[in-house]
Amino acid sequence: CAWSIERPPGDTAGCTFCHTSSEERCSTCHQRHQLDPRVARRAEQSKTCHWGKDHRDWEAYDISIHGVVYQVNKNDPSNFDFSKKLSDADYVGPTCQYCHLRGGHHNVQRLSTVYTSMGMSNADRGAPPWKEKRDTWVSVCDDCHSPRFARENLQAMDEACKDAGLKYTETFKIAEN
Repeated sequence: CAWSIERPPGDTAGCTFCHTSSEERCSTCHQRHQLDPRVARRAEQSKTCHWGKDHRDWEAYDISIHGVVYQVNKNDPSNFDFSKKLSDADYVGPTCQYCHLRGGHHNVQRLSTVYTSMGMSNADRGAPPWKEKRDTWVSVCDDCHSPRFARENLQAMDEACKDAGLKYTETFKIAEN
């Protein structure tokens, strides 16, 4: 991604491990010696790459209501039956895979938002290239929530990212001085 060129190597080290060709390497999500879909459908598989300084996604998910529902119920097959294909899954709460690999598609970015790390560009998220992606994101939330709920949360995330970006910039200015 163009935004990673301007970042210090420590901020993007985790990115290059997976995002160079993640969809060409099964072992990014599946264990190398145990290609078991039941394992790959668990939220913890995303934690392998999406946690820590450069990817705070796991931490955000884990403390969210969705993550808490997952943690409390993940070992009960009546709530999370990982033997079922994602397209047939009826989980009590979403896992990372349930939303980002919706229907069993392996293109994870197909159903992601347009968010970037703090300090990155606050692109016009209503612009045509982003609008379709955001509408698709809202449609995923429609599985369990109303479109209004999803859009309001997307707007709240926009505002949070904008505020975080401003704080990030202020921090760097203080550090430079």
